[in-house]
Amino acid sequence: MKLFLILLLLSPAVFADKPDLFLLKTYDSNQNVVGWVMSEKFDGIRGFWDGQQLLTRGGKALNPPAWFVADYPPFAIDGELWTKRGDFEHLVSIVRTKKPDERWRHVTHQIFEAPDQQGGLLNRLSILADYLTKHRNTPIRIINQIPITKQTQVNNFLREIVAKGGEGIVLRNPNTPYQTGRLSSALKVKQHSDTECIVQEILAGKGKYKNKMGAVLCQMNNGQQIKIGTGFSDKERENPPGIGSEITFKYYGLSKKSQPKYPVYLRITP
Repeated sequence: MKLFLILLLLSPAVFADKPDLFLLKTYDSNQNVVGWVMSEKFDGIRGFWDGQQLLTRGGKALNPPAWFVADYPPFAIDGELWTKRGDFEHLVSIVRTKKPDERWRHVTHQIFEAPDQQGGLLNRLSILADYLTKHRNTPIRIINQIPITKQTQVNNFLREIVAKGGEGIVLRNPNTPYQTGRLSSALKVKQHSDTECIVQEILAGKGKYKNKMGAVLCQMNNGQQIKIGTGFSDKERENPPGIGSEITFKYYGLSKKSQPKYPVYLRITP
């Protein structure tokens, strides 16, 4: 659902150069992250301010009201456009409206990076904090970065955020300079569930999956249909689960329509 809604943002679209951003890797619980910082992972739309305009992760120029960005800094900041937990569909409807309206007043820009600044993460964010002391009338909010002093904080904080309806948390090494790409110093931690469904249809792939399976359409026990297109190996795409077979998939919470979010194939159910 989230991917579908993001695609809606891309038509019609005005594209700038695609910003070169950092991306998150997945946390391995065996990794020692004491001395790092952690924060909530906001379930929003990536919003990159390049100093002049607001862009999506893919480089689409967004069209917020003039007042929304009137006091934005003359330097780059990166974060999530966000309203509240569990409100992603509503957020998309606000952001993709051709003519921006007053609903933008419910949107904040939750910032986790100031990429053009020097030093470690906290120093880079402090530059933005100094700017905001003189420009308070903005929707910009710097995401609170909590120091990790013991490993058990990670799971405790994750449980706290998930219990409040959050998506997960982010762990970052605060001492590294800004880098782009998928980083070992920036990790996502999510809590997922798994369930089963019955394969009803094999959907053809496109691009690099041409002549292979692209996804499977399944039916869950409650009668809902769901499309699962990630988690498969190349070998499994060449020989997908048969129609009528039961598979297990993992997901990260439910949408407002009680649809599993971000389904990922795990295995054919034994």
